[in-house]
Amino acid sequence: MDYLHRVARVHRKNTVIFNFSPSGLLKVRHLRFAPVWLILGFLLIGMICFMSVISIPPPVKTFLLNDKLMHVAVYGCLMGWFAQIFKHDLTRLGLAAAFVLMGVGMEYIQSTVPARQFEVLDMIANTCGVLLAWALAYTWMGGLLQWFERTFLTWAPGYHRKTQQVA
Repeated sequence: MDYLHRVARVHRKNTVIFNFSPSGLLKVRHLRFAPVWLILGFLLIGMICFMSVISIPPPVKTFLLNDKLMHVAVYGCLMGWFAQIFKHDLTRLGLAAAFVLMGVGMEYIQSTVPARQFEVLDMIANTCGVLLAWALAYTWMGGLLQWFERTFLTWAPGYHRKTQQVA
């Protein structure tokens, strides 16, 4: 057994709690429409980057309620989306780190935009959203895309209604 396999902590009955082995990092066999979900996820990243650097008119600012809650929700949705696509623990950890760095980087970029400002509290809110979604990915919420495919996309080629699995 190599070092990376020993890093995975083992609970009673030899159940692996976290798998940090490098095998299967980017496997997405559990989703029939994985390419569609990935494209939507990358569009979400693009939308967050775009919305982070544009100026927001005052009427919209009043609608947004609490800026920090919006940061938690947006970065939580981003991490939650990709955590449903990639189930490997090491991949999720890497995504969490990447999205935290993205949030920090976007704040530095905002400091160069005249209509925006740099705020450390926004970085903290972004990080809280990512960590919250990372934790929730290990609950029933981590399977929402699978549930959506099983429930609403039964017409897809390769779907077997009897077993409710993807061929």
